[in-house]
Amino acid sequence: MTGRPGMRSDGLLVLTPLAIEARAVRAGLPRARVQRSGPGSTRAARSARTIELGSASAVAVAGFCGGLDPALGPGDVVVASELRGPEGTRPLPSSGILLAALRRMGIAARLGPVLSVDHLVSGRERGALANTGAVAVDMESAWLAGAADGRPLAVLRTVVDTPDRELRGNPMATAAGGIRAYRALSRAASALESWALAAGPRKVLLAGPRSFCAGVERAIEIVERALDRYGPPVYVRKQIVHNVHVVRDLERRGAIFVDELGEVPGGALVVFSAHGVSPQVREEAGRRQLQVIDATCPLVTKVHAEAKRFARAGYTIFLIGHDGHEEVEGTTGEAPKSIRLVEEHDDLRTLEVDDPDRIAYLTQTTLAVDEVDSVVRGLRARFPALAGPGSEDICYATQNRQDAVKALAQECDLLLVIGSENSSNSQRLVEVAEREGCRARLVDDEIGIDPEWLIGADTVGLTAGASAPEVLVERVVAALGDLGPVEVEERQVVTESMRFTLPVELRRRETTNETNERNERMSEQWPSR
Repeated sequence: MTGRPGMRSDGLLVLTPLAIEARAVRAGLPRARVQRSGPGSTRAARSARTIELGSASAVAVAGFCGGLDPALGPGDVVVASELRGPEGTRPLPSSGILLAALRRMGIAARLGPVLSVDHLVSGRERGALANTGAVAVDMESAWLAGAADGRPLAVLRTVVDTPDRELRGNPMATAAGGIRAYRALSRAASALESWALAAGPRKVLLAGPRSFCAGVERAIEIVERALDRYGPPVYVRKQIVHNVHVVRDLERRGAIFVDELGEVPGGALVVFSAHGVSPQVREEAGRRQLQVIDATCPLVTKVHAEAKRFARAGYTIFLIGHDGHEEVEGTTGEAPKSIRLVEEHDDLRTLEVDDPDRIAYLTQTTLAVDEVDSVVRGLRARFPALAGPGSEDICYATQNRQDAVKALAQECDLLLVIGSENSSNSQRLVEVAEREGCRARLVDDEIGIDPEWLIGADTVGLTAGASAPEVLVERVVAALGDLGPVEVEERQVVTESMRFTLPVELRRRETTNETNERNERMSEQWPSR
């Protein structure tokens, strides 16, 4: 091992069936504790019963495999998301964290089910096994898994043969595949150390509230009901909400996401995203005779109304927000001649207006409350007559999630914020935590967690942006729990109960069967990639 703090040289035990696999692992981890199990299911099962774990705190199985997915080639790296064998399926929730370590090394590994069988497979049998959804096959991992005896377990395999280059058919191709698999295993082995260094017990603090807000729930339900009522395709201008998992799930169901209305066939059904659109976009939809369902969040609609009200009264409007964000573009479109964008406090130095007595401000709904307050104070210092919205523009859910992060940031060694890169409210949660002195990282899901972050992090805070589904929180907790015992505590600062009504064209009362079917679909959404 490399001797990093927190892991003794025998803290990770790597089991390899073959001597050549053991050599590859030792080449990547020169001081690793590597033990051969012998090839095949019988030897693997016997080794699992007799292996001395000693002080090992984590166990990995490493070696070669056969590719089942046609997209895999010799030398490709496979991380098992679950092990399938004669005695059933064993999930490996922390596999995404191992995958993150490989990606940090520049290795494009594949995550998926690995199937263990008791014989070499070829021909039609290999094709049949591929149809089960497994991405690779080996002859030992499922039997060796028992050796972990409750410790964290990972399975790392490299592809030696594929459906069109099988072990039994072409000795030259097999030799070439073996060389590639050996080199890939040697290179990838050091990721096992990073994964193992992250193992151990820890406390997980859940921020509350977190995850979906009422506007996001409404927007997603609008697309789902439109698909149910009108059938696919349903076009959506921009991402309905800023979350990659939500978008991919709706795409699987028949939604088509477009950047501009020009990509929508004339007369088709289109949904406007939760972030709102400008009047110009609405006019274009009318000219092209598109059927429109508006999923704009009611809180964004409120900001649009305020922009029109101030503009009619002759005010110069300072819109506090981020250039290029869809919400800012939509609001600016309501009064383009009156609105000036202010992104940060430093922008105030260059502001000039014709009438300092008719100045107003509005804000993007997903900003950090503290930063907005700072900018507003600066505006008011320069323009004492500054007017503002009748009530705060910052979304209630944005503020609640920021308050929840503040409440637990002081207790955490690390805060993980689940949300996509283009999610403004999720990015602000990271910034809020960092201002509170807490190390924070934004991740789409457990696959985004670099194990290096977890070293020494005995208490991990966890929250999710308003556009991230709660199931992703559950997956992250499961991944951390797979690395060692976790004690989970909730820190609830407020309970949310707000609901927004659906557009009138989608308000038909569902039948009991429709409600049950929709609830069942929601419970199965956003599967692991």
